[in-house]
Amino acid sequence: MGLGVLAATALTLGIVAPGAEAAPLKVGTIGDALVAYAFSPTTVPGANDGSCRPTAAHPRPIVLVHGTAENMGFNWAALSPMLKNAGYCVFALNYGDNLFLSLGHRVEGLNSVASSAKELQTFVNGVLAKTGASKVDIVGHSQGGLMPNYYLKRLGGASKVGTLVGLAPSNHGTTLSGLTSIGTSLGILGVANVFLGAATPSLVDQQVGSPFQKALWADGDTVPGPRYVVIETNKDSIVTPYTNAFLTGPNVTNILIQNQCPDDATGHIGLAFDSPALQNVMNVLGPNTPGFAPACTGYGVGV
Repeated sequence: MGLGVLAATALTLGIVAPGAEAAPLKVGTIGDALVAYAFSPTTVPGANDGSCRPTAAHPRPIVLVHGTAENMGFNWAALSPMLKNAGYCVFALNYGDNLFLSLGHRVEGLNSVASSAKELQTFVNGVLAKTGASKVDIVGHSQGGLMPNYYLKRLGGASKVGTLVGLAPSNHGTTLSGLTSIGTSLGILGVANVFLGAATPSLVDQQVGSPFQKALWADGDTVPGPRYVVIETNKDSIVTPYTNAFLTGPNVTNILIQNQCPDDATGHIGLAFDSPALQNVMNVLGPNTPGFAPACTGYGVGV
């Protein structure tokens, strides 16, 4: 009778017995992400469980790196719970916070890419110390796909990263649908960049031909050790031309979603919620099946 009372009490309190499987987390939609943007920008389901320990099946923790003007709650509402449900240890950070412009950690990724890479370095070291793992895998969106390259190339991160996956990364810069080219032709881009550089230097760093871009890629796209995977959409209107997302090197795999799913019209932001793109991420981090073909359903929004 006493055991029955204890069992009933445990059920009432929602206590899960040791060894029992917890219910899978809900994989968020773009609607969930927008709610998180407003109300929970510093948390995301599935991430930052300090008690998680890597397993033989998934020996490397996953670090999720959001994009410019985004945050972990928004950017990873779909992927973080997917990874957690699959048995990974998942960690996410917010970075590049501006005291006046970030609006309570909602609009992040504003500082220089190099300074944000140092934040990533500290975060990865903390994840490795916490989990006992020797390496992490990184998945980043937009600037979150570019910025880790600085960590790998200039801050010694290559020895601590197994795979870097970029979703629509701003690797080789963007013309912002031609705006930077227009600004250059009108002779006003330099003046505009003075103000942008003072408030939001990451926007200047991500422009095609910026001093940051020239310095980062002067010695090639990759370094020995990590595996690089880029997943991009040809409907990207933020990273333009979209081919600037792609990298070149012996350890690089570039995936254009429309080569797999021709009808997928997802855009730059939508790629983080696009089922074919997320299926590719799960494959890359998991079985890494050669010639993997995702199911062409559940497309992201065309933004």
